[in-house]
Formats: sequence, structure tokens, C-alpha cells
Amino acid sequence: MSAGETSVGGEPTEEPSKKRKFTFPSALTVLAIVTVAVWLLAFLIPSGQYDRNDSGAPVQGTYHRVDSGQSFVDRLNDLFLSPVNGLYGIQDEKTSLVAPDNVGSLYGSAGVFLFVLAIGAFITVVFATGALDRGIGRLAHRLRERGALLIAGVMVVFSVLGTVEGFAEETLGFYGLIVPLMLALGYDRMTAVGAIILGAGVGVLCSTVNPFATGVASSAADISLGDGIVLRFAMWCVLTGVTVAYVIRYAKRVRRDPGRSLSGFLPGDREQSAADAGEVPELTGLHKAVLVVTALVFTFMIFSVVPWSSALTGKADARPYGFELGWSFPQLAALFLCAAVLVGLVARMGEQKLSSTVIQGAADFVSPALVILLARGVTTIMNNSKITDTVLHSIEGVVKGTSSGLFAVIVFLVNLPLAFLIPSTSGHATLAMPILAPLADFAGVSRAVVVTAWQSASGWMNLWVPTTAVTIGGVALAKVGYDKYLRFVWPLLVVLAVLICVFVALGAALT
Repeated sequence: MSAGETSVGGEPTEEPSKKRKFTFPSALTVLAIVTVAVWLLAFLIPSGQYDRNDSGAPVQGTYHRVDSGQSFVDRLNDLFLSPVNGLYGIQDEKTSLVAPDNVGSLYGSAGVFLFVLAIGAFITVVFATGALDRGIGRLAHRLRERGALLIAGVMVVFSVLGTVEGFAEETLGFYGLIVPLMLALGYDRMTAVGAIILGAGVGVLCSTVNPFATGVASSAADISLGDGIVLRFAMWCVLTGVTVAYVIRYAKRVRRDPGRSLSGFLPGDREQSAADAGEVPELTGLHKAVLVVTALVFTFMIFSVVPWSSALTGKADARPYGFELGWSFPQLAALFLCAAVLVGLVARMGEQKLSSTVIQGAADFVSPALVILLARGVTTIMNNSKITDTVLHSIEGVVKGTSSGLFAVIVFLVNLPLAFLIPSTSGHATLAMPILAPLADFAGVSRAVVVTAWQSASGWMNLWVPTTAVTIGGVALAKVGYDKYLRFVWPLLVVLAVLICVFVALGAALT
């Protein structure tokens, strides 16, 4: 008799089926629902628009009602074509309508879409060499006798990777190494969870050039990836320092008094020794070469996108220096494709393995790329039905009269629930920025500050919300209860939220 059956009177009967637990829908499903919802709301929200200045930004106080001129068939066609328009829709210069066969400027996210696939290919090739995994493993093993330095070293490395390339899900592979090391040094499993989740998480929260957060948001806000990098770098230094200090403080307290551990200890945890963590193989010359190439690629990316004249002089309209490249997503996509090939050649992967790895890497990142074009498709529906400016006008009334600092804090707070409802960072950015960025113009604040406030909200939420694989997967791998993790992290969340508000308010006041 198969499992799940019982015999009553000699006859097999099936057990009542268990109720299925609710699971939060994927980002693609959420955005599909949002697309239909926005399309229906467009029938109820009145059409309107602002007058535009020479740069295309809306002029405050010029909002007026207009007729969208769309029939029901036109609106149905917009819904049908929204994903296509989100990828390569063209905006007509006269009517401002977006359609695939128009003549005008690109409105879709084709550039960002290809960039995400390119960086996915690059990251996958780097991981396929084993260099990054082994490099972090060697660092952890070398510092295994110096606990506080080990925690700080692992967290800073994860934070650097988080701020430059959105390193998050990749951390799930390190629990098998970090947990035994922390236990061997007299710490608990919560210390390992904090070092991994918070190390990478605070880096993503303070993204400087993270393409999946800062990059996508900057593109949607129509600014350079390098705009606002000074503020974000300062945030990264301070918030990473605070987070590292918080985890080390907890770790030292547990080491002095194991009874104060929030996670407790499983059988055998207290008997582990440094030898249990295992020896990590040495870095080969090829691994070292790959790490150097990877570091140089990200360094060059930062150099290529930063508006150096504005960053060094503090003047937004400063004349660019001769060495500035001013690269954007098309050039960066090409950079990472070339870099993927270069890493493959350095690692001697061979033509077939390199080709298959590049293809696999692009395939693995199709999901966030699709999220971007679906979110952009929502904005095309709003644009063609002429309700974008109406929504903007309604929010303008809420923030009108607020100081620039308070405005930046409001942007941070408003995006907290949005980050929960739309768990995809890229989708959240693409959806929210067309509304939030023009608000910055009204408030006299740099759009880069809005990008920073937005990504801070998204990153802050992803440190604890149960809908993220990094958090739920991490505590499961470390065998730590989610409720215990919340008890551990909530004081830090409060401190980080206050610091974020201070930074974005200062950034707004200084622009």
C-alpha cells in the first residue's frame, strides 16, 4: 500500500489532502497583476499632463486635464503590447505615445535588459572558475584564530561585493564554511547568520554602482549611474561600520556568556574545533589572475560612469573633464560581455565551456531582466492613457511645501511598503522611478537623492522580510529560527533606518 492511504474495512482510502500553504507570488506574477490593475484604473483616473521644459522635465504648477484620445480598442492594444513596449517601445516626439513601430526615442528598457543579461554572464563565468568562492574561503580560514577580525573581514568583503554587483543570493553557498568556523571560535549560529546576511545586505542597501539596484533606478530616473555616488559611498562606509560593530558586539557577548545566545546551540555545536571547519585549498595562479581581472573590471566600470567633474567640484553643471567616459548601459553591457570572455580565457576554460557558461549565465538572469521589461510595460500603459502626470500631480500635493530634507525622508518611508509588495529590486525601481524622479525636480532635490532613498528602502526591507530567499534560505541553512533572527536584527534595523534618514536628508539639503 502506498504512503498516504489507509485501509478501512479492507478497502484502501485516501487521506484528506492537506491544505496548501500560502506562498507569496513571484515578482513576475505580482507585476502581471499590477499591469492589469493599472490598466483598469486608467479608465477611472482622469487624464492630464504637465508642460515640459527643454530637458523634458515637468514644470511645477502647469498640470492641466487633457483628453487621452484613446478608444477601448486602443487601451486593449496597450495592455496586449505592454511587455513589448516595455522592451523596445518607441515614444513619438509629437504625441508622446509609445508603440513598437513609432519613430522617435527609445522608451523601452532594451539597454538595461541586455545589460542585466551581460552582467549575469560575467558573474556566472567568474563563479565557474571557483576563484571567488575559494578566495573568500581562504580569507575566512586564515582569520580562523582571530574571531573579531574574521567577522569583520567576511562582512566587509560581502559588503563590497554587495555594493558593486548586488551580491546576495550567492552568499547561500558560504554557510557550510562560515557556520563551522564561528562555532569553532566559540560563537553561535546567529553570529554566522549576521555576518553573512547583514554583511552582504548592508552592501546592497548602500549600493554605489550595483547594476540591479542603482543601475536600473538611475536608468528609470534618466540620470547617470555615477550621479550621487559620493553620498552613497559615505553611507556605505558608515552603515557598514555600524553593522560590523553590531555583529562583533553580539559575538563577543555570546563568547563571554553562551547563555545569552539568541539562537542557542544544537547538539555538538559546543564541541566543534577549528579543525572541523576543514582546510580550504590554496589559491592557484589562475584563481589569483581571475580575481585581479574581476577587480579591475568593476574598478573600470566605476571609473567609466562617474561624472568626475561634478563629483570633485560639487557642481552639477560642471564641464566634463577630458578623461571622463560618461558610459551608460549599452557600453557597460559590451564591457561585461568582453570581460566574461576575458575571464574565460584567463581561466583557460576552453571555447565550449566558456560559450555554454556565458549562455547559462544569461539564462539565469532572464528572470530579473523580464521583471524590468514588465515593470516598464506598466509605465507605458500609464503614459499612453496620460495618467502618469495625474498621479504625479496628486503626490505633488502631498509633498508640496515640505523641506528638501523631509521630502527625501518621505521618499524613503513611502518605498518601504512598496518594497514588500514588489520583492524584485529591479521591478520596484522601474515601476516607481518615473513617478518619484520628477517629484525631485519639484522639490529642488537631485534625482540621485531619490535613487538613494529608494534603494535604501528596498535594501532595508530585504534585511528582514520573509519573502526574500537570502533571509529565509540563510536562517534555514544555519538552522536558526526566523523569529530568533528577527529578535537579533530589529535593534540594528532601527539604527540603520535613523542613519538612512539622516543621510538622505543631508544629501537633499546639500543639492
